[in-house]
Amino acid sequence: MQKLEVTPNDFGSRFLNGDFSAIYQQTTEEFKQLATLEQFIEYGESFNNGVETYSLEMSTNLNKYITQYLWLDNEREKAIGISFDENNTIYGISLAPFVSFPESDQQYTKNTYIMPIKEEWFVFWGGTNQFINYHYVYADQRYAYDLIIMKDGQSYSGPVKENESYYAFNKEIIAPAEGKIVKIVDGIKDNVPGEFNPEPPEGNCVIIEHKNNEYSMLAHLKQSSILVSEGDFVQQGEVIGVCGNSGNSSEPHLHFQVMNSINYLKGQSIRIRFENGLEPIQGDFVSPFTS
Repeated sequence: MQKLEVTPNDFGSRFLNGDFSAIYQQTTEEFKQLATLEQFIEYGESFNNGVETYSLEMSTNLNKYITQYLWLDNEREKAIGISFDENNTIYGISLAPFVSFPESDQQYTKNTYIMPIKEEWFVFWGGTNQFINYHYVYADQRYAYDLIIMKDGQSYSGPVKENESYYAFNKEIIAPAEGKIVKIVDGIKDNVPGEFNPEPPEGNCVIIEHKNNEYSMLAHLKQSSILVSEGDFVQQGEVIGVCGNSGNSSEPHLHFQVMNSINYLKGQSIRIRFENGLEPIQGDFVSPFTS
């Protein structure tokens, strides 16, 4: 008898019941190259040890075609992130401990901010778990956002190795709140898309000092595009440069975070309080006022 297709809604029960073969058969060829069926079964059985139930915690749209689902066990200690397309092909499965930082999750910035953009962008990474925000496990980046521009389910149109093909490239970046420019890094060459330059990881960037000992960082800016100087005072909404692809960046995007130190490596990221009270996460489209 042919086994029923695994769907996003029944994945948790199928995984817990050991229906690993059916799940595996729906994965992409790229996934199958990473692990054999035997390895997948072995890891799945080990991961299920002690689990009574899995519950669907959330789902986020990665693009027009792929949606990621997050399943948690009954103790909220184990998490499964799984990505399905519209045909229920499985593009990725991640099994990991569910990491949470409830204390810092409840600590928001004292100031309110806007998204440092002038039009509608897409949250590629953002939120309060590591499945929708890979920064989350690192205290110095925990509540950071990575923003791109998405149109018709893609972030680019044209040759994938050219920065000019990406909708975010050359778009104006603005100050998220009034403050003083306290650090600028510039002169770093923009990467060829798909390549990285980890030194420094933030690439060309601007750090703004705001009241209440809060600092915003706008990173991966375009080489030689920064319009402000250290010591300048800027108003909310003032253009500070344009989006680029410098530093530890695989495609043109903006990294935006607020922290309690001018040196993000020595400080802590703070959860951002936005002016209209919304809390964007991965898969959301946002505008300057996140509406």
